[in-house]
Amino acid sequence: SEKYQYIIHGGKTPNNELSDKIYVMSVACKNNKKVTFHCTEKDLVGDVPEARYGHSIDVVYSRGKSMAVIFGGRSYIPPAQRTTEKWNSVADCLPHVFLVDFEFGCSTSYILPELQDGLSFHVSIARNDTIYILGGHSLANNVRPANLYRIRVDLPLGSPAVNCTVLPGGISVSSAILTQTNKDEFVVVGGYQPENQKRMVCNIISFEDNKIEIREMETPDWTADIKHSKI
Repeated sequence: SEKYQYIIHGGKTPNNELSDKIYVMSVACKNNKKVTFHCTEKDLVGDVPEARYGHSIDVVYSRGKSMAVIFGGRSYIPPAQRTTEKWNSVADCLPHVFLVDFEFGCSTSYILPELQDGLSFHVSIARNDTIYILGGHSLANNVRPANLYRIRVDLPLGSPAVNCTVLPGGISVSSAILTQTNKDEFVVVGGYQPENQKRMVCNIISFEDNKIEIREMETPDWTADIKHSKI
């Protein structure tokens, strides 16, 4: 029952409020084709991530240990900066990387010099001790830079070590769907490209050893409603 766990963090409530809660959900039991889930809210201490949406949360594994990595997203502007006209205005969260230890319920934020701007609705891929951050949208500049970051997390007995490397070969994309097609291959579908245009091309992301390659794949024969819709 503990083989797979699902982590839920952030998002908007029906009242248009943002949540800072973190939940861990797992399968409690299966019988007669009925699945029962068990969900637990996790309280954190330390550098607790603020309420947000449009972020990514992944799990890395290093030296027999695991931690969750939270990055990016948007949040409401601080109360001191709000006016009547901008009460529900949002801004990109600071480009901090949060490591969350669910065993001890603590969170630590890291400032990495390679991550200068807040990003939202990016694509993230977790592989062992590494997170790859692809694309994303910067609300402050209204751009979708062709980002490709590699964030590596080392979990020794002491304090974790987090480092970031800027890689070439990124693509400009936000709000895309990522799906895994085999052990070392992923497909990116949909989303937006610069100028807020619908993205009709698809990409294959493949890994070989520690190398990542992103290439366009043959475009599907989109249906008419997908071709002509605005989103």
